[in-house]
Amino acid sequence: MHWFFLVLAIAAETVGTSALKASDGFTRLSPSILTAVAYAVSFYLLAQVLKVVPVGIAYAIWSGLGIVMIALIGWMVFGQKLDAPALLGLGLIIAGILVMQLFSNTTGH
Repeated sequence: MHWFFLVLAIAAETVGTSALKASDGFTRLSPSILTAVAYAVSFYLLAQVLKVVPVGIAYAIWSGLGIVMIALIGWMVFGQKLDAPALLGLGLIIAGILVMQLFSNTTGH
């Protein structure tokens, strides 16, 4: 169940960061409220995950997948460019997460 909560925490953080961009510096009310609610949900879920999963592992996965998701949303929704070095970096983040999940004994699985 803790991995499911981590996935939900990452999704909420991704929604919150996307809404933060749409809030235009907290000048638009609806995206600003969505940002606060999504981050609150994300941190609550992450806190539940930390009861089981070591903090370094949970945070690495939470932040790493969040970075990848936000980069993809930035590209698809906000028209931001992803050049070859950016794609390589995102690939390395994904590779690092996979190495932790598949080969580390500290992930709590």
